[in-house]
Amino acid sequence: MRKLRLFSTLSILAFLSGCAGLQSDPVQFDRLSDKPMETAASLAAKQNQLGPLNDTHTLIEALTVLRSTQDPVLRRTSLGSRLCLYLAERETNQENREKLAAEGVYFAEAALTQGGNGDGAVHYYLAANLGLAVREHISLAMNSLDRLENEMKQALDLSPDIDDGGPLRLLGTLYLKAPSWPNGIGDRDKALELLERAVKEHPGHPLNHLFYAQALWDDGDETALTQVKSEFALGEKLLAEGNWGYSKVPWKKEFDEYRQEFGDAGSASQQALLSIP
Repeated sequence: MRKLRLFSTLSILAFLSGCAGLQSDPVQFDRLSDKPMETAASLAAKQNQLGPLNDTHTLIEALTVLRSTQDPVLRRTSLGSRLCLYLAERETNQENREKLAAEGVYFAEAALTQGGNGDGAVHYYLAANLGLAVREHISLAMNSLDRLENEMKQALDLSPDIDDGGPLRLLGTLYLKAPSWPNGIGDRDKALELLERAVKEHPGHPLNHLFYAQALWDDGDETALTQVKSEFALGEKLLAEGNWGYSKVPWKKEFDEYRQEFGDAGSASQQALLSIP
């Protein structure tokens, strides 16, 4: 079996037990414009339009409004955690990235206490933010694999299609990269099953193909190399041709990370075949 880097991707995501250890002070933003701030009502009306295609200024303005309101309609949704995740993924400074992701966790935790427990998106973005917040602190994540599995299962049960199969993608990658029993919950068979399902049910998302390629590669079957490369190439094509907004840059880094590994594998396999008498 090939050893994949534990929790190395942006979208595989590790959990703490509760919020202990996360950054507690939010990132402070400079005033970006002199125009009047939006109201909670106007933000609520357009909350579903905010995402990776929006510029950073727009997301910061929305987050600033959300920080200052106690509007229950907004507070019980995934909006706060979504905004923090999108901003964190764009942040190049590690400390600020972790602060934004931690704030996303707090927003999601608050949503759960205010009636959002039945919303799969809240569970999903809670997991995504927390994983990003602790990505560089693996020992903390290792203590909470069970909670991550539980949260992602809830997201999968409640909203399996959110983010083009995001719960399938992330839970599958968790099983792929977590340590196996008795040290963890890693399970290659479950990973392959979930990631194959993600590819079949949501074939238009590039990361579904990338993560499925990783699972096939980790399975250790050299005969699957052709399929590994095919899935990887399709994912790259979808990324290059699709309008993924500001997510394209971090996702391209994901692909770059594995391109060399898969390419070296092909060369090694070809050399092995040539050496057979």
